[in-house]
Amino acid sequence: MAIFVLALLCLWVPFAAPIYAFVSDSNLTSILTMVILYGEFIFLVRWWGRHVYRQPHQLRSYGLQPTRQNARELLRGLATGLFCLLGIFALQGMLGWLVWKTPDFSLAKILLEGLIVSLGVGFAEELLFRGWLLDELQRDYTPTASLWADATIFALLHFIKPAAVMIRTLPIFPSLLVLGLALVWAKRSRCGRLGLPAGLHAGLVWGYYIINVGQLVRYSGKVPEWVTGIDSNPLAGIAGFLFLGALAFFMWGYSRNFQPQMNADERR
Repeated sequence: MAIFVLALLCLWVPFAAPIYAFVSDSNLTSILTMVILYGEFIFLVRWWGRHVYRQPHQLRSYGLQPTRQNARELLRGLATGLFCLLGIFALQGMLGWLVWKTPDFSLAKILLEGLIVSLGVGFAEELLFRGWLLDELQRDYTPTASLWADATIFALLHFIKPAAVMIRTLPIFPSLLVLGLALVWAKRSRCGRLGLPAGLHAGLVWGYYIINVGQLVRYSGKVPEWVTGIDSNPLAGIAGFLFLGALAFFMWGYSRNFQPQMNADERR
């Protein structure tokens, strides 16, 4: 794993360094460098599979299978993640913890932008964490150890921030850990396909994008931030943690019949 990451960085830095040096727009810099990083990641994963593991279809072994079943599971996960996130806000609204606002600009534009962004994030992060990382862990460790290691690394890497920010947003770490567990169980519940976890991840991002960018809510201040979510992030509060806990519980239930090896049809 360390050799793979080092090789990826050696490929990425020569392209990323000039962008960081000469592009002043931070958003554009982030987009360009991440697109290059994930493009090189996919290239390296395929090369790695052919020459290290002797597997010519490495992306398929990660669960990235171009099948109708995978597409249906992606859509099902997208809807589940979206309604789960919106459900958090709906519950808080019913309890009087927030007030809904009318958007100042086109909601349709926000919906479309959010969908594109969320699918990109869901695909990229699930291919990385529930694809490559989980596969590498499962080669050397038990399914349980791989589960917890994958979820913990997922949470830690999302938590790399300045020390002051890390302390202030500490409540989001348990939620990220539970989300990581839920996404591994979601993959295992579908015999290793990535459609469902990618959809769940994308749905959560999409819902947060709609609410946050659309500025659709205003918190009433009746309860502390650690209940509703630090920095208006619903996953950084008790309410979000409980919702993710319920999601993880259902994914765990579905994954109880997980079979480590996919059948012949799923491999093709």
